[in-house]
Amino acid sequence: MLSLQFIREHTDAVRKAAAEKNVALDLDSLLALDGEARTLKTRIDELRRQRNEISASFKTADPAERPALGAKAKAMGAEASEAEAALGEKQAALDALLLRVPNIPWDGAPVGPDESFNTVVRTEGEPPRFDFTPRDHVELVEMNDWADLARITQVAGSRQYCLKGRLALLEQGLMFWAERKLAAEGFTLMTVPALARPQAFVATGHFPGHEEEAYSVPADDLYLAGTGEIALTSLHSGEILEADKLPIRYAGYSPCFRREAGSAGRDVRGLLRVHQFYKLEQYVICEDDDAVSAEWHARLLANAEMLLRELEIPYQVIETSTGDMGLGKFRMNDIESWVPSLGKYRETHSCSTLHDWQARRANLRWRDGERKVRFVHTLNNTALASPRILVPLLENHQQADGRVRLPKALQELMGGEYL
Repeated sequence: MLSLQFIREHTDAVRKAAAEKNVALDLDSLLALDGEARTLKTRIDELRRQRNEISASFKTADPAERPALGAKAKAMGAEASEAEAALGEKQAALDALLLRVPNIPWDGAPVGPDESFNTVVRTEGEPPRFDFTPRDHVELVEMNDWADLARITQVAGSRQYCLKGRLALLEQGLMFWAERKLAAEGFTLMTVPALARPQAFVATGHFPGHEEEAYSVPADDLYLAGTGEIALTSLHSGEILEADKLPIRYAGYSPCFRREAGSAGRDVRGLLRVHQFYKLEQYVICEDDDAVSAEWHARLLANAEMLLRELEIPYQVIETSTGDMGLGKFRMNDIESWVPSLGKYRETHSCSTLHDWQARRANLRWRDGERKVRFVHTLNNTALASPRILVPLLENHQQADGRVRLPKALQELMGGEYL
């Protein structure tokens, strides 16, 4: 969230951000509630001050005056209680609106309502030219007996997958391979649970507004997370981190779950859009310096690109538009990998800078060199998500006979040139 002071001082910028991000924010109501809450707080403080003065003077007052003083103090206490109840209602409404306030996007973000306004920053690698009719990934896994995509629907319904044999080994091996790459870059590997309390989703900005995308476990007041970012953001919630502990670099591995509630009819076939998957998430907590977080954004993006280059997958880097980047993002770059069967690039990675927007929601702070406590900046970026990454990996490296040649980076891991 944004601080109330910032919202008061930069109302036009907040209103502009809401318009550019397609956020239905009643900013006038928020400011009115803020004014009413501050008035009530002032009145409560004044009533308490006056009541304390009466209490202090009660012992020395003339006995004849004490009943009147007592009645006055009681009336002030009753008025203060009423004001506190009213303040509680105003504050609850204000807090709910504050959770809907978008972050201010950076000046370089394309302005537009949806993904059609995203722009290509650069393209890396050349899409393969086949001298045969290429197969899609579903054909490849079926002809090589690498999955039971049809049978698993009897068990778990649509948008599920069940890998087997060499492809199952490859999925696990890919994650181990990427984990070691990130460890070499100074990231601490973390295995985090998919289950989290609602407040953890609020802390990242997934709630309120996207509850329908998450699977709920109401008996335990828990939800299944769609990214390790949710657990990692709240891991240090309420703490004040010392300057020498920053930056914190996590590589969070977790099973992930998404209902895909808004994607009916899209990518139903195959491995691109499934309900359960695995993800290795890069996550950084750093000092609240714009230049420092910009440097980390570049490094997270570079790490993801390094992995794709070693996997020999052509890709393009996208500058995400204001309407597509989400409520809390300051800047967002997607990476789209080439999928031959579709004849286009599809998103496989997403790199986001959120400045202190998440940190304020999660109460995530640090103490600077002058001992001043400040909110940190947070960033995240996909390292690898499977099975989605398997789609471009299989399709780009397929051979005429249906075999899949492994990129050099994976051949030792898998014990051969082919999958």
